[in-house]
Amino acid sequence: MSYVKAEQVLPQDLVALIQQYIDGEYLYIPRKATNKKSWGENTNARESIQVRNREIYEKYLNGAKVEELESEYFLSIKSLQRIVLQEKKRQVYE
Repeated sequence: MSYVKAEQVLPQDLVALIQQYIDGEYLYIPRKATNKKSWGENTNARESIQVRNREIYEKYLNGAKVEELESEYFLSIKSLQRIVLQEKKRQVYE
């Protein structure tokens, strides 16, 4: 996210009005609800994490110990337990 100078995009009277409330501070203006994107929508991060999680689950089913997966994927034991449980539930619903 980059900053845009208010004077470049807003009418001067609106800038003056905003300055009455917040003068010289940073102001975050959120997206409209209709323009919001979910996490990972602009990248393939969500898909790559799903692929990783399925890979972890397959290795777990094939006998890999959680401690081995911990050092291989640099994840905590709790995270790995959560991934295994989620993937197990996902398998049931497919």
